[in-house]
Amino acid sequence: MISASGADVVVSDTAHAAAVSALGKQVLVLDDVAPGPGGTAAGDEVSGGDAAAVLFTSGSSGTPKAIVLEHHSVVHFARNPALPALGPTDRVGHVSSVSFDAFHFEVWAAFAGGARITVLPAMPDLLNSDIQRELRRHRITAMLVPTMAVNHVVREDRDAFAPLRVLHTGGDVLSPAASRELLAGGFDGEFYNLYGPTEATTAVTAHRVAELAADADTVPIGVPLRGATVHVLGPDLAEVAPGEPGELHVGGPGVARGYLGRPELTAAAFLPDPFAGDGSRMYATGDQVRMRPDGVLEYLGRVDEQVKVRGYRVEPREVERVVATHPDVRDAAVVVAGEGQDRHLVALVVPFDRMSPRELREHTATRLPDFMVPSSFLRVPRVPATDHGKRDLDKLRELLARHTERTAALVEPRDEVERGLAEIWADLLAVEGVGANDDFFALGGNSLLAFRVRRRVASDLGVQLEPRDVLANSVLAGLAALIRDRKGSRP
Repeated sequence: MISASGADVVVSDTAHAAAVSALGKQVLVLDDVAPGPGGTAAGDEVSGGDAAAVLFTSGSSGTPKAIVLEHHSVVHFARNPALPALGPTDRVGHVSSVSFDAFHFEVWAAFAGGARITVLPAMPDLLNSDIQRELRRHRITAMLVPTMAVNHVVREDRDAFAPLRVLHTGGDVLSPAASRELLAGGFDGEFYNLYGPTEATTAVTAHRVAELAADADTVPIGVPLRGATVHVLGPDLAEVAPGEPGELHVGGPGVARGYLGRPELTAAAFLPDPFAGDGSRMYATGDQVRMRPDGVLEYLGRVDEQVKVRGYRVEPREVERVVATHPDVRDAAVVVAGEGQDRHLVALVVPFDRMSPRELREHTATRLPDFMVPSSFLRVPRVPATDHGKRDLDKLRELLARHTERTAALVEPRDEVERGLAEIWADLLAVEGVGANDDFFALGGNSLLAFRVRRRVASDLGVQLEPRDVLANSVLAGLAALIRDRKGSRP
């Protein structure tokens, strides 16, 4: 077996190592992985404690870590009775890379149930096609679809996954609005929100999404799979009360052996489980959750994503959930900008159609304290995602950097005409802080919006513009000069 992730490669024996090393890759030899507790030596019959796979995850550090999963962990997930059973009449859609842990559902869960596996185009390619048609053409009945893909696809076509009998999703925060759209459409199968880090073998909790209140701002991550254990702990590793936030620690047969060749990281993240009483370990996920009185878990965000804004500790995901409850918002991501006393929040918003930053600010301000209200609301076409369906943090930072550069170079409107035109642009483009040197099309303008600019300039500023005027004078200062010339006024 050869499995790759980025610049790291795992090979099954030393015979392959020299050839792969010649490609300039860092090589790890799977045969060098010693048997786990109860495991057997190479050449003997495989046992549950033997290494089954090495998967790579970057986590929050960005540095790849090799996670050793054992056979009993993979079997625990693939045959878990807490999830809908697959059978010989099912066809599982295979879209993930072998280096992504959704592979365990697409292959091993399918094998365990005797289902067929149908290889579909990779998710980025599938998103560019008619998904419903592809699923019907291949008679797909079950899939594990990355959360970001579900969030985007369902809001455009709520019947895209209607052919499926079983739809699992996982990897990021599931949008309540997308869930409501899916349930209101033609999909009548079983829809599960799965949660689990790679270190816990694909999923450790699950929540069947069958209904969702109109005012719900989160979709639960559910309850443990059969055999798994969960503990919501404080910094002292004591359990917190229901409803209180804490770090999620997970135990049971799904917990991985550890990080290959990284004993210090393994010791820090895979801790003795004081609740099990059998010498087993639990994995500290780094995820903040709270447990409802009924035992259902709600995801709050990453512990290491908490930041201090104006002296207050803030969880950006909590702000996202509030922004996303506005009826005009399709999706949202909240990121942190600035340093020290200048640190603030910026909301990147994907609207359905129209979007008013002023209305979003008022909506957020009525639900959150002042220090948690984003200082800026930026309209974006989509929240960027990686091929594995997780938020692309690098691209989010790039969007933030471009916004910061534009803000730093902002030239305030200098007279009544420029200020009036800036207000029109801000309203139609859903952009705050429009300056004299901003370009209409760089801010997201198009020909339809240019038509609306002409109508607004006529009504608000009393000047008739020709269709080509906005196209030929896309910088605000230039268009304002043309308007002044038509009015016979001076700056």
